[in-house]
Formats: sequence, structure tokens, C-alpha cells
Amino acid sequence: MTQPHAIFLMGPTASGKTDLAVQLAQDYPIDIVSVDSSMVYRGLDIGTAKPSAAELALAPHRLIDIRDPAQAYSAAEFREDALKEMAEITARGRIPLLVGGTMLYFKVLRDGLADLPQANEQVRSQIILQAQNEGWAAIHQQLAQVDPVTATRLKPTDSQRLQRALEVFLVTGIPLSVWHQQQQKQNLPYQIHQFALLPQDRSVLHERIEQRFNLMLQQGLIEEVTALKQRPELNLDLPSMRSVGYRQVWEYLNNDYDYDGMRFKGVVATRQLAKRQYTWLRSFGTDVHQLDTQDALIVLQNCLKKF
Repeated sequence: MTQPHAIFLMGPTASGKTDLAVQLAQDYPIDIVSVDSSMVYRGLDIGTAKPSAAELALAPHRLIDIRDPAQAYSAAEFREDALKEMAEITARGRIPLLVGGTMLYFKVLRDGLADLPQANEQVRSQIILQAQNEGWAAIHQQLAQVDPVTATRLKPTDSQRLQRALEVFLVTGIPLSVWHQQQQKQNLPYQIHQFALLPQDRSVLHERIEQRFNLMLQQGLIEEVTALKQRPELNLDLPSMRSVGYRQVWEYLNNDYDYDGMRFKGVVATRQLAKRQYTWLRSFGTDVHQLDTQDALIVLQNCLKKF
């Protein structure tokens, strides 16, 4: 039996993925599934470059606004949710177009994930409290004693992954690195067509990133973060508030630096995110077709015409 088609449209932040997806949705039987770990959160709109109401009216996106910012959302949960959405789309005779820049989500969807234990809120809270008292460097040292392989891979500032790695060990007694070694590849039941929108001139992307962050500030990013900051259950230890842009504005509102410092740090953090996304894409193998912004629409149209 022939497997249904699915398209991955990946790429660094600010490369134009959303615009391209909305264009395609006007002429072809595709439904868009967002692959973005920040867009899942309600109330994180401006800083995530979430599609506008007009864009969503033209091309609805699945898996956006599905979590409160106080909640965590794991890659395993994304895989489960995405597979449900893809099955529903194909059952209607349409093609899933998965669009976004969270490369871990794409990898987990394509290759599967080790059957890790579910999050343990009590243990997680204890780790976060310890980090607040002793610093994340102390958590990193503690992890190095029980899981040196994972600790070597993570920076002392990578609080989210440090917390999860130590949590897995404390809950199960098995290092996260061992769980990953035991991972079985889970084939995705689709014919996957992988595309990466990669502007050839990196300086052009850097300029776009700066222009977009400035536009976000003009559109009200500071006011958006101010409203979130008023919620007592939200803090910088949550994945939602560690999103690029939100952390820098939150710290600006804490008077950690002035407006120009915040703007500079926001742009730099976004460029660093883009660099990490490029690195991820290089690890995806030779099955990913690179698209330049000039001819991306034509290439994808030709691909869809073959289905």
C-alpha cells in the first residue's frame, strides 16, 4: 500500500517559511501543521511571529495556541499531537505541510524518540528550587557525576535540558544518555519530502532578523511581555518565557539593562538561534532539499504537482 505524502518545510527563523506556506495553501490541497515550540503557547504572539489573523483565515495552522505559558510541552507530546493532526489531514484526502524552525520536533517526528518517563512535577520543582539557590552550574556538576555523557554535551547555561536530564536520572536511576542509546527508530508512516529554506547570503538573514525584532518592538512586544510578567505563576525558568525575545524583554523589565541593551541582546539571541538551526539542518542528512528564497515557491509547486 502506498504511503501518503507529507512535506517538511524547515529553515532558520526569519527565512520566510510562513509566507511561503500560506502562498502554497491558496492553490494546493495542503493543511499546515506548525512545528514551533514557542507558537504552541497562547499569549506569545508578537515575539514568536505567530501568523496574523488574516493569514490564519487564509491558511489555518494546527498546533498553535494549544498550551498555556505556565505549562511545559515536550517533544514527545508534539510527536503524538502532530501524528494525530497528520492522520486527520490525510483522511480528508489532503497533504500535511509541516512548517517551522524547531528542528528537534522535526527530528523526533521523523525518527521517533526514546520512551522516556513522563515529567515529574515534584522532582522538577525541586531541581528548579535548587538551581535558584545554587545556580545552574551546580546542577550541571551534579549531572556530570551521574551522567557525564549528557553533561559533556550540555552547557551549564542550558537550564531546560539540564533540568530534564537530571530529572530523568532522579526518577528512573538511568542516565538520559542510556535512554537515548536504547532508542528504537520509529518509522513515520508517510512519504516524507524534506525541504529547507536557506537564504544563501547569511548576512541577508542577519539583516532580516534585526529588522523583524525592531518591528516586533514597534508592534508591542514589550507590552505583551509586561502582561505575561504580571501573572505570578510565570517566571524565567519556564520554557515559554525562555523563548528568544521574551527572555531579553523580561530582563529589560527587571532593569537588568537599558532599552538599547535589550534590543541588541534580542537580535544577537535570534541570530544565535538561526545558527543553531543551520547546525541542526546539516545533521538531517542528504535527503533534505535546500531551497533558496528566490525559487522556493516554484520548486515546491512542482513537487506538489507530482502527487
